[in-house]
Amino acid sequence: MPTDVDDGFYSRADAHIRLSNDQQKDISRGKVSASMMYALARFNAFIAACRFQSAEQLAEAREETVEYFAAQYRKMLEENLDDHIAQFDKYMKPGQ
Repeated sequence: MPTDVDDGFYSRADAHIRLSNDQQKDISRGKVSASMMYALARFNAFIAACRFQSAEQLAEAREETVEYFAAQYRKMLEENLDDHIAQFDKYMKPGQ
């Protein structure tokens, strides 16, 4: 789990998960996941753009920005996959 988080970190994450769970009542998990990833990418592009004063500055930092967000996502995905591996029977309840 991330080590440098504020008190509301998991509450905010859980709110996004609840929204995604609600959406998958009407559409496939894959489509909900794709929409969520697009929203995350769009929001992170906005967050990155807020750091700069011009499009040129943003363009200069493009690769570094992509690498940062991709590395953070990979780390979080790996941590959550490891958690699901360790807790598979509890989370997935196979056979039920």
